[in-house]
Amino acid sequence: MIRISLRQSWKIDGGEVHGVDERLVQALAAIEATGSINQAALKLHLSYRFLWGLLLRWGQLLGAPLVILQRGKGATLTPVGEKLLWADKRITARLSPLLDSLASELEVELQRVLAPASGVVRIHASHGFAVEALREDLTEASLPVDLKYMGSQEALASLAQSGCDLAGFHVPIGDLQAAALRHYATWLQAPGFALINLAMRQQGLIVAPGNPKGIAGLRDLQREDVRFVNRQQGSGTRMLLDIMLDRDRIKGDTIKGYEVSEYTHAAVAAYVASGMADVGFGIETGARRFGLDFIPMAAERYFLICHQDRLHSKPIEQVLTIMQSRAFKARVDLLPGYNAKDCGEVMTIDAAFPSLGRGAGGTINSNRARRKAAVSSAQPAPRKRRQKD
Repeated sequence: MIRISLRQSWKIDGGEVHGVDERLVQALAAIEATGSINQAALKLHLSYRFLWGLLLRWGQLLGAPLVILQRGKGATLTPVGEKLLWADKRITARLSPLLDSLASELEVELQRVLAPASGVVRIHASHGFAVEALREDLTEASLPVDLKYMGSQEALASLAQSGCDLAGFHVPIGDLQAAALRHYATWLQAPGFALINLAMRQQGLIVAPGNPKGIAGLRDLQREDVRFVNRQQGSGTRMLLDIMLDRDRIKGDTIKGYEVSEYTHAAVAAYVASGMADVGFGIETGARRFGLDFIPMAAERYFLICHQDRLHSKPIEQVLTIMQSRAFKARVDLLPGYNAKDCGEVMTIDAAFPSLGRGAGGTINSNRARRKAAVSSAQPAPRKRRQKD
C-alpha cells in the first residue's frame, strides 16, 4: 500500500523571496518547549552551531531577532519568533485536513492503477480527531481509504446518493438530541441503514490559558469585550451551537465574531491561541493541542453510518475489526475529551434514537458467521408431517 503525505510550504517576500525552512519552525517549537537552544538542538538531532546559525540568518532576513538569550533564564522566543511559530501552526491547523483528504484521494487513484482489484473504503465525514486516527490505522493496515471531510448533513446526503460507503456525523446526548435529530431526520428515517459507534466526545468553549476573560457560558459571548470564532455553516458543530443558542434565546447577531468561521476544530483553537479571538466553540482535543483551556458544554456521540447490506463486505468488516481492536480504542481514549468505550459497536438506528419512532431495534452482529447463524435461526422451523391415526 502506497502512502502519500502532503505538507504545506510558505514563503516570506521582503524584497527577496525566502521559503520558510521546516527546520526553523521545528527549532522555534523546540525552544519554546525546552527553553534552551542546546536542548532544542539535541531534540532535533542538529548541532548547536547549525541551529544558532539558522536562527541568526532568519533574524537578519527579517530584521529582528527570533530568540533572546538571558543568563540563568535560557532562551525565549521574541514576539517575531512567536508569530512565525503561530503562523505555521495556524496554517497546519487549517490545511492539514484538506491535505489529508487529497493525500488519501491520490493514494486511492494510484492503488487503482497498481492493484485494480483491491477494495477502497470511501468515507465522507464531519471533521474529528478520531476520524483522523481511523484513516491512519486503515492505511497502516493496507486498506485504501478515500476520506473527504465535509459537514455532517452533507456527508449523510452523500451516503444516501451512494457517494460514499461510510458517512460520519455526530449527535448530542440528552435534551439537545431531539433538536439535532430533526436536522438529520431526512436521512435517518430512511430504511436500510446501520450505525457504527466511533466515540463519545465533549464539545464546549475554547478559551485562552487561565480563561482571562472569565468566560463561563454562552451568555458571556454577548459581552462587548469578548471576540468569538465560529465553525462554518453546515458543520455539525455549528448546528449544535445554534441549537444551544436557540435554547438559551441568544441571537447570533449579538455575538461579536459569530460570522467569523473556520473549517476544523484545530483551526478554531489556533485562532484563539493567536489572540485573534477570546473564545471559540469546538472539541476538547483541539483546545489541549494548543495549550488552551476548555469549558465543556455538551457530550455527543460520533457515528459512522452505512447501508446494512454493506456490513458483510470485506472492506467494511476490515474497518470494524480495526475499530473494535484494543489498540485503536486505546489510541482514541488518549485524545482529550474522547471515550472509545463502545467503539465499533454496530446498532440499528431505532436502538440509538428511539425518539425517531421507527420501531424496535438493537445491536447488529457484525461477525459474518454469527450473522449467518442469526439469519438461519430466524427462518421458520420445518412443519412436522401429520401422522395418520
